[in-house]
Amino acid sequence: MDPAFNERLRAEHAAAWTRAVEHRFVRELCSGRIADAHMARYLVQDHRFIDAFVTLLGAAIASADSFAARLRLGRFAGMVCSEENDYFLRAFEALGVDEAARAAPPDAAPTAGFKALMREAAATRSYAAALAVLNVAEGLYLDWAQRAPRPLPAGFVHAEWITLHDNPFFEDFVAFLRRELDRVGPAEEALARDFFARAVALELAFFDAVYAEAG
Repeated sequence: MDPAFNERLRAEHAAAWTRAVEHRFVRELCSGRIADAHMARYLVQDHRFIDAFVTLLGAAIASADSFAARLRLGRFAGMVCSEENDYFLRAFEALGVDEAARAAPPDAAPTAGFKALMREAAATRSYAAALAVLNVAEGLYLDWAQRAPRPLPAGFVHAEWITLHDNPFFEDFVAFLRRELDRVGPAEEALARDFFARAVALELAFFDAVYAEAG
């Protein structure tokens, strides 16, 4: 195990990582000041990740080298398909986003790119590749959510999106992902580094697109 592997990857992309976790979207979300139109645009695009994300989790479960790891990943997949998906549906209703409005906008470029990256990582059948993407997708969200000032915004659309990514279950899962990448990543370093780098760039671009798509 190389306990520094995940940290080395993060250090290589520290500038983009920091820009993402300190992004205007994050600041406005955590303060409750984000415009409903921007929040709706973000959630519509983010909800489209679930299918590809569950595919990625399934690939991680299939390629993991221990039963314990499969259990951890399976529990998290269950949360995504239940609690997190339920949040999206309630948030869409609160924001007045019906099914037609959810379906109408095309994928933003970062949305399409991230969906493709998740499916590409899944198709490698490499546990390290799947973990590299998961460490960015979940680790970056834990990072910004833990920075949210307290008290949280009053509205559940904002507050619950933060708490979904800052709670003991999620924090423990991200720690597990980091340990697993430290353990298996060095054996496939080039592959893991490539997927990690592209995932960080797409996370930042996805936040940018919340505002770019609005003109």
